Order: sequence, then structure tokens, then C-alpha cells
Amino acid sequence: MSTTQQSVAIVTGASSGIGLGLTQALLERGWRVVATSRSISKSKQLKPSPDLVLVDGDAGRKETAVKVADAALKQFGRIDLLVNNAGIYLPKAFTDYTEEDYNLVMNTNVASFFYMTQQVIPLMKKQKSGHVVDISAVVADQPSGAAPAVLAVLSKSPMPAVSKALALEYAGYNIRFNTVSPGVINTPMHAEDDHEALAKFHPLARMGEISDIVDAILYLQNATFVTGENIRVDGGVHAGR
Repeated sequence: MSTTQQSVAIVTGASSGIGLGLTQALLERGWRVVATSRSISKSKQLKPSPDLVLVDGDAGRKETAVKVADAALKQFGRIDLLVNNAGIYLPKAFTDYTEEDYNLVMNTNVASFFYMTQQVIPLMKKQKSGHVVDISAVVADQPSGAAPAVLAVLSKSPMPAVSKALALEYAGYNIRFNTVSPGVINTPMHAEDDHEALAKFHPLARMGEISDIVDAILYLQNATFVTGENIRVDGGVHAGR
């Protein structure tokens, strides 16, 4: 398969959790991937490959987005899929959040989406094809007074709405935008937490697995008539409790 024919993805927050699982799944399926996180070049779980480029950088800064998009174009010649996965979760009482907390969460969860998406759209317009998947969170639909995390709600709730807006703005260029909203997923982010308690948060009475989210993203990538959609992979949380 030639460079120009082989599908190319950018994955942010790719050094662990969902981003790592997705990167590995795409590589296994013959994709070429540009994977980025603050120190992804030190990753011991991503093996060197001609189909993989690792870019270190803060996803919330424009210069990182420019560097990542340039790497994809230089190495692989196209960008077919962007997954805005980089994210930070800081559960606290609302008035306990600091200015530093606010800036960190909003830069990682919102600015990263903004700058990365801006960088890939011009190339996707030239290709007349492309797909952007934004990772939100079920807490945006179903906040919990027992586990307050307003910065997660503030930073993740815009993702389904902005995906719908962009889906309409760029439909004429055959660029699709979709959202995946996970429940609590069994990742290193929750390694020290009480998994039994987290499982009870979901009507299906278990935590989600990384593969559950990867499967949803792969479905959306293959579902070429789906755009502006929000798929909740949350064990039924959005339906109520």
C-alpha cells in the first residue's frame, strides 16, 4: 500500500489509557499513526515502527498542534482521522479549584481540541475527506453531587455540541465530526481508586474497558454516513440511575 493510500491518524494523549489502546489498535489494522503526549518519546509500550511517529508536546499549546500536523504531512502525506483524546480529570469541590487547576484542565481538555482540529481541517478540505472524533465524558450528561467534578463538566460538555456544529460547517467537504462519551473506564487514571465503587456508578455494574472505547471509535470511523453524533459508552449512566 502506498503512503498516499494508507490511512493516517493523529491521536492525542496517546501514551497511556484510551489513547495508547487506540494507537495500538490502529497500527494492528494497518494504519499509520502520529501519536502525541507530553513525553511520549519515552514510551516503553509503543514499539518503533515505520508506521508510527511520536511527537512530544503539550496538546494544549498551538505549537504542539502545528508540530504534530506537520509531522503527519511530512511523514505520511495525509490525515484521515484525528482523535482528540488528551484529557485531565480533577475531582474537587467547586470552590476548591485553583486558578492553576482551571488553566490546566481547560488547556488540556479544550484548547487541545481547538488547536489540533484547526490544524487538520485545511488538509482534510483539500482531500475532500476526513474524520474528527472528540472524547467527552458521561459526567457532562449526568453530573454527580456525590462525586463533584465541575471542571470535567465545564471542559467536556461542549464536545458534543461543537462536533454537531463542525459536522454541519464542513459536511460539504466530506469531513465528519463525532463524539464518544465514556463512563468510568479501567485505565491508569483510576489505578488507585476503588474499582468496586466505580463499577456501581454504572447500571451495568462494571467499569468500562479501553477496548469498549476503541470499538466505538472504530465503528464511527467505518460508519461513513454518521456525523454530528455522540455515542455514549457508559454502561447506561446517561439513561438515569
